Amino acid sequence: MHLSRSLTLAAVSLLLLAAAPREKVSTKELAGTWTLVLCDNVYPDGRRVQLYGPQPQGLLMFDGQGRYSLHILRTGRARFASNDKSQGTPDEYKATVQGSNSHFGRYTVDGAEGTLTFHIDHASFPNWEGTEQRRGFTLTGDELTYTVPVPTSGGTAAVGEVKWRRANQAPSPAP
Repeated sequence: MHLSRSLTLAAVSLLLLAAAPREKVSTKELAGTWTLVLCDNVYPDGRRVQLYGPQPQGLLMFDGQGRYSLHILRTGRARFASNDKSQGTPDEYKATVQGSNSHFGRYTVDGAEGTLTFHIDHASFPNWEGTEQRRGFTLTGDELTYTVPVPTSGGTAAVGEVKWRRANQAPSPAP
């Protein structure tokens, strides 16, 4: 099982690394707002599972000083019948947890190695709090793609693939 997982991770990482030339990417090049394109688990047999549905929503913000905030949500999550999050049913709580992922903290980029490391202060998945999550990544134009070696769900055989697109910048206000 570990060999299969290692091969999957290696294959996905190689595909990402081959997709873009090896340039040094800095925190300044990642700075800005990004919208989610996909968040899939990829299995050794090539099967993909869309963790947050076919049209996941998300926002990733990097500032130029090394701070970030990341939010991913499943589209169409059911509302709580009570209209009070402290009065949810077990099924409502389960759907909420499985339909969202967020974390924030600091980030570092090693452009020569092609890695992005999230230094997580707090996370909706408590097991990630206080951890460093290193990701192989590529930046091609306005698309940022990275792999998640151990996703928050999907078992040990899955490797996450997350793709973001730089958000269109609003026009500057007229003087």
